[in-house]
Amino acid sequence: MLLLALDTCDARGSVAVLRDDKVLHAVPHETSDDYSVWLLPAIARLLAASGIAFADVDAYVAAAGPGSFTGVRVGLTTVKAWAEVTGKPIVGVSRLEALASETAGAQPWVAAFSNAQRNQVFAALYRRLSGGLERVGEETVIGPDKFLAWATETVGGESIEWISTDPQMLVETEAWPARQSVGERVHAASPILGPAIGRLGHRLALAKRYADPLTLDANYVRRSDAEVFWKDRPARQ
Repeated sequence: MLLLALDTCDARGSVAVLRDDKVLHAVPHETSDDYSVWLLPAIARLLAASGIAFADVDAYVAAAGPGSFTGVRVGLTTVKAWAEVTGKPIVGVSRLEALASETAGAQPWVAAFSNAQRNQVFAALYRRLSGGLERVGEETVIGPDKFLAWATETVGGESIEWISTDPQMLVETEAWPARQSVGERVHAASPILGPAIGRLGHRLALAKRYADPLTLDANYVRRSDAEVFWKDRPARQ
């Protein structure tokens, strides 16, 4: 199975081509260009470097969030348009779950987070089961200190494997040394998550867990700045 994976959730996005769960090539977003400008030329370079024609791709995998409003929209709109034209299936995945799936430890819990700006993180907690990861609670945007406190309370006395593209956000909190003293640490993951998103998409595709292009929606977690400004503006006198 050939998969084309897109991560446009933050400025450190990427695209990747995979044959099953093996990455053939990846192209990171290393420019200030908006995804609306960068994405299609990057995919053309990606496919050329992989020696694959667009028509050979069997499924499209897109990170549906959490992340920036504009970036997530561009990625999802693109794969929806492809699916409409080609009839190929889409797999929508959580960027945080893809990040969490990169862990390889034996701890019963996995906590994944990334920088959401404004001194907050996008975060989620997962229970490790024999069949994979099971999310506990919802994906959220939260202060790193509050996420640390909530996760610690939720797991009781069990250990957590932490993973992030931005580990310093947790390590710099006042409460982190207590977790470090019991042997926990934050694994620093590559921000180039296109390959991880593709690997998670492959597992979901094998299970036929495809997304309906009409109902696949973005998971922004929080309101956009425009929405906040509009809804929270003072009423006219």
